Amino acid sequence: MALKKPLPTAGRTLGPLMALLLTLAASQPVQARGYTSTGKCAGYPRLAIGSPAGTCVGLVADEAHGLRFPRRVLEIAPGRLWVLDMGGWMPQQGKLIELRLPPDAATPANANTTAKAVQAQVLLDKLNYPSGMVRGPDGRIYIGEADRIWRAAVPAPGQPPRPEVLAGNLPADGAHLLKELAFAPDGSLYVNLGSFSDSCRGEDQKQPVPCPERGGAMPRAAVWRMTLQAGPLPVKEFKLFATGLRNSMALAAMPDGPAAGTLWQGENNIDYRDSKQPPEELNQLRAGADYGWPYCIGRQQNAQGYEKRYDCSKTEAPFMLWPAHVAPLHMLATGSASAYGGQLLVAWHGPGAGGQRIVGFARDAKGLPSGKPIDWLSGWDEKAGLRPRGRPTGMAVDHAGRLLVVEDFNRSLLMLMSEAGTAPAASAAPR
Repeated sequence: MALKKPLPTAGRTLGPLMALLLTLAASQPVQARGYTSTGKCAGYPRLAIGSPAGTCVGLVADEAHGLRFPRRVLEIAPGRLWVLDMGGWMPQQGKLIELRLPPDAATPANANTTAKAVQAQVLLDKLNYPSGMVRGPDGRIYIGEADRIWRAAVPAPGQPPRPEVLAGNLPADGAHLLKELAFAPDGSLYVNLGSFSDSCRGEDQKQPVPCPERGGAMPRAAVWRMTLQAGPLPVKEFKLFATGLRNSMALAAMPDGPAAGTLWQGENNIDYRDSKQPPEELNQLRAGADYGWPYCIGRQQNAQGYEKRYDCSKTEAPFMLWPAHVAPLHMLATGSASAYGGQLLVAWHGPGAGGQRIVGFARDAKGLPSGKPIDWLSGWDEKAGLRPRGRPTGMAVDHAGRLLVVEDFNRSLLMLMSEAGTAPAASAAPR
């Protein structure tokens, strides 16, 4: 497919004065939304969130650092973090923020902010619903806005990156306009193109078969694969990979083991008023496969409005079912030698039964996710004067093996680590 000319307005650098003003503003103490420190976690304010024995959860950054609606975090160099902040559900409000951590967090106990310990600087603003951010095998950082995918080399500290657009004029309307990105070990870049609607119901309240969102020049409710190459035309091919996927904000490829290279998707399923239906799904994605949206839910059952109208047996069955409405918003496939034991980590953002936590799924002898969800961050319900309800949206592992977690509604960046500030000990990994 030929790629369209990118939009010229998305992504602009701030002037040095504005960047300085944000850095100065970050030095003013502002309490993170709903959190109260209960002591120290390796120098950071300690939060009352459940974690494995010998570990703790520290508050690294919050509203004082300019966080408004953070969705992704990535360590680009030791002590340098990039945070993609959407700013809210309005176009062109997003920012790319760089956080620089001190060698050790000299923050007083019981402080509710880390503003004096962590420096913040806006590198780019006016981004259009930025949501996907990954490091490519070439060392460059790849970022997905609603309407475009671009990459950039890591610049010097505090300097804005120089975007090189790979795909522009992507569909950026409807209910599921955010783009998620995931690299496979072979260098393929997978991109989420979420559905326009919840269940393909039009203004006339009809649900046509076939659903028009799945057709046209650029079908939605799908995952696409981008093949990259060296030279002046970096995109060799950008084509449809798998269909029938309502919103693939949780997308990850196994990095090693017997199932290395397999692609996994956490499905945010159709919205029912029933708190127990329909289940969310973990799908193993295969080229050309159809996973059923909007016609099918769960174990190849017809969705509401499609009873006796579509044969769900010809769609791909989910690999695993998850509780309804937990809303998987990010997945991270960890290496077998990591502190996380090769688990597939998932941010469950939603209020459904078992949601509001970070869970992991161990890999079996075939390298596939298996068993019951394993808690990494839990006990994250709302408790007045102590903590808000957990709202995890994105994760990353830093050079020391510590787990970074961003929350959108709570406007915070958290870190899971050992009591000494290092990676969780392998023995601490929940089983």
